[in-house]
Amino acid sequence: MADFTSSTTAVPEVGTVPRHVAIIMDGNGRWATSRMLPRFAGHVRGVEAVRRVVEACYQRGVGHLTLFAFSSENWRRPPDEVALLMRLFIRTLQREITELASRGIRLRVVGDIQAFEPRLRDLILESTARAPANERMVLTVAANYGGRWDILQAVRRMLAEHAELAADPSAITEPAFEPYLAMAGLPEPDLFIRTGGEQRISNFLLWQLAYTELYFTETYWPDFDGAAIDAAFASYRQRERRFGRTSAQVGAGR
Repeated sequence: MADFTSSTTAVPEVGTVPRHVAIIMDGNGRWATSRMLPRFAGHVRGVEAVRRVVEACYQRGVGHLTLFAFSSENWRRPPDEVALLMRLFIRTLQREITELASRGIRLRVVGDIQAFEPRLRDLILESTARAPANERMVLTVAANYGGRWDILQAVRRMLAEHAELAADPSAITEPAFEPYLAMAGLPEPDLFIRTGGEQRISNFLLWQLAYTELYFTETYWPDFDGAAIDAAFASYRQRERRFGRTSAQVGAGR
């Protein structure tokens, strides 16, 4: 029999609570527009939803929560809205980082932060340098992040450190490549959630979502809460995660 190598990482243990949850927080602007409010009011309410969801995941034993806060494509939005989002990001970090660390939540920010103004860059570096004494959950915020950017920057970094691989590309393996990705060191997401009714992954974690369970909801992000998390987890528990195996193999624990 030919020796075939899986293109996925090792099959993880599957529990009733996903180990790693990744969320596209969509619908802030539409939530506000539907209430005849300015779009920025939806972003402010969206921060409240972040607090609720972080708390819900924390209480339910989720080890890793990744939130898509600002994509590399979001720069195309009106300049005033982008500026307001940057100020909201600064204010939120200033208010929340001490509380997060006190509860054993470690903050990570992934993305090309060099595009941000110096004040925000410095605040991100300061915030992510804080290591809680008892790490209970890792909260990763994707800011100025795109899945294609992530793969491309990983290729560039790998070749910069190992120029010899350009002449021998067959030597490039997944285990050797993955440490250069922005999400290196974290388990691949078990559950992906997108709020707001859209059903696409929008250039988010393209490498990491290969075998993630996808969950889409019509609920706008400002209305998302612990009950909505429970509904997503209930859907997750109904999935049979086979990773290329048959149902019989899954049932037999192979």
